[in-house]
Amino acid sequence: MKTRPTVLYDVPGPRARRRNVLWTLLFLIALASVVWWVLASLADKDQLEWSKWAPFFTDARVWETYILPALKNTVIAAGLAMVLALPLGALLGISRLSDHRALRGTAGTVVEFFRAIPVLILMLFANAALSEFTDISPDTRPLYAVVTGLVLYNASVLAEVVRAGILALPTGQTDAAKAIGMRKGQTMTYVLLPQSVTAMLPALVSQLVVIVKDTALGGAMLGFSELLASVRPLSANYGANTIACFTVVAVIFVVLNFALTTFASWLEGRLRRGKKSTGAVVGAGAVEELATPGEHMGPADGTK
Repeated sequence: MKTRPTVLYDVPGPRARRRNVLWTLLFLIALASVVWWVLASLADKDQLEWSKWAPFFTDARVWETYILPALKNTVIAAGLAMVLALPLGALLGISRLSDHRALRGTAGTVVEFFRAIPVLILMLFANAALSEFTDISPDTRPLYAVVTGLVLYNASVLAEVVRAGILALPTGQTDAAKAIGMRKGQTMTYVLLPQSVTAMLPALVSQLVVIVKDTALGGAMLGFSELLASVRPLSANYGANTIACFTVVAVIFVVLNFALTTFASWLEGRLRRGKKSTGAVVGAGAVEELATPGEHMGPADGTK
């Protein structure tokens, strides 16, 4: 029986297929060896004993006292950061496409400045500023500092996502809007933004997942009682079960982020079914390829 040709790649011959099978087997053997070595090392240090894992299944205080309150703080910080960063990022992204050079340059400077600073440094500066210039209680100050750092950094990244989503649309969309007499603001509000939402969703969701994970930085440096920070008291009170604690916390982060991406996938499918889309999709890599503030972009059609 003849193998059907494909335009994507050459069909492998008998030698290539044997070589592929051999490399696959070698990879599986190497992977199994690494897994066995890790498990053996954990077993030698008594990290796989049931006594270290049992509290998560038999002691409700583990969840009520440590994990659930920490998870609540993580969700609160991430939720506030998302609610504030999304509109601010959209505003900055649209401003970078403005016809006014001053507005375009100011927005570009803000975006590039905060995008270039690590989010942890922004959190530390925010914590110091809140301590120096406000009367916020030391108990709640870490939350404000974490949210401030996440908003400043992620709003600048989301601004580039919004700009990339708008520029990914065909230039004919803007031309058609101009042809029927729509102003720049009307074109952006009623033509470009609604169509670019589905194109921006994959990159937006990836950045929202980053927000959830970056809340752990506040626990590491600012004493914020988030999910990852619960590992230390858990391990101290339940027999130095550090591996078990990290494993449970990692699983919770995976479930949380999976729920977020699943909801976003459902929303994207609903939007695509509800209206026609250009088919353009903005990935995280496309954001980095956009022009810097020094390259003056024109209106929403992307002309210079």
